[in-house]
Amino acid sequence: MAWPNIFQRGTLFSRFSHHHVVVFLLTFFSYSLLHASRKTFSNVKVSISKQWTPSAFNKSVRLPVEIWNSNHLFPSAEEATLFLGTLDTIFLFSYAVGLFISGIVGDRLNLRWVLSFGMCSSALVYAFLVTAAVQFAGGIVIFFGLLVSPEEIGLPGIEAEEHFEEDSHRPLINGADNEDEYEPNYSIQEGSAVTQVKAISFYQACCLPGVIPYSLAYACLKLVNYSFFFWLPFYLSNNFGWKEAEADKLSIWYDVGGIIGGTLQGFISDILQKRAPVLALSLLLAVGSLVGYSRSPNDKSINALLMAVTGFFIGGPSNMISSAISADLGRQELIQGSSEALATVTGIVDGTGSIGAAVGQYLVSLIQDNLGWMWVFYFFILMTSCTILFISPLIVRETCYLMQRRQAHVLSE
Repeated sequence: MAWPNIFQRGTLFSRFSHHHVVVFLLTFFSYSLLHASRKTFSNVKVSISKQWTPSAFNKSVRLPVEIWNSNHLFPSAEEATLFLGTLDTIFLFSYAVGLFISGIVGDRLNLRWVLSFGMCSSALVYAFLVTAAVQFAGGIVIFFGLLVSPEEIGLPGIEAEEHFEEDSHRPLINGADNEDEYEPNYSIQEGSAVTQVKAISFYQACCLPGVIPYSLAYACLKLVNYSFFFWLPFYLSNNFGWKEAEADKLSIWYDVGGIIGGTLQGFISDILQKRAPVLALSLLLAVGSLVGYSRSPNDKSINALLMAVTGFFIGGPSNMISSAISADLGRQELIQGSSEALATVTGIVDGTGSIGAAVGQYLVSLIQDNLGWMWVFYFFILMTSCTILFISPLIVRETCYLMQRRQAHVLSE
């Protein structure tokens, strides 16, 4: 898509109202709270590990040594680390099951109810009072403030604008070999109107083009991304001897890099109208960033810079797959943009990713205890390479399409 066509006559921004802004802020707010509730556990891993081991393995003993050592849970720090990895694995397996179920439920019930219930119920079972209380309050705000469809405030539905500005709103994933021709599978054409069918089944969603490759790719990439998410503060304290509070603050730079990476790479892929080539380039650079970060010196400023770069090239693609690409897969032309597939497809992609991440958390602790942190980074490089491998057919197809489009543009001039 050429630059002038994106902003032609201001149509891209003229369609957004204050309702869109409110929905964006509320959903961003809810995800931030859910993210914070998960981040808290990784931030206190160092303290938990110390409290679970005998006094010989830590210097945080406040009770008499005899009492402390008679009540410790694990005989060594290595066994405590393995158990922390097991807890992460159990959490992510449960998370994966929840994603599969919530995806199916989300296509059949009001999304406001699903999100609000998820936030409040999650707050009721978490172990940290402050984050849980704020998250519960956020769930109440979502229940009363989030709009899930234009019809709720008397505006025309999405279907009424389905074919408006077709070029600028065309889904970026199409399962047809010829991208100018497709045959709708899950919609009913009646004249010029599109009659939406019921939510597609789990099996039908899995059979949509691109769902399985991206799900498998995300299983590998989410393993790497969540390993940084869950183990980064622990790694900084364990490997460099930095204080837990300092390690927690420093680990934020990985998230900053991921936010910037996801936003910028998503913007570029919107311009190109293709996702896979942007992902491929970012993931190739991610391999180099992993090598660089694994050799980071004991310097907080350099470590923070390398961490942000790593987050940019790993967290960025991970955020793209879990959001923009999942939305593309759930709105592709084969189902005529039916919103009744969006949550199901998102649940499949994210749930499969969580299964990969769950397996990875135990492997990270196992590799670290037996081989050291450097081999953990080798493992991350392998998984990042597997991510590229799974989406390689899509990369080839979309790259060829971009080259053909470029060649046709040159010939037309």
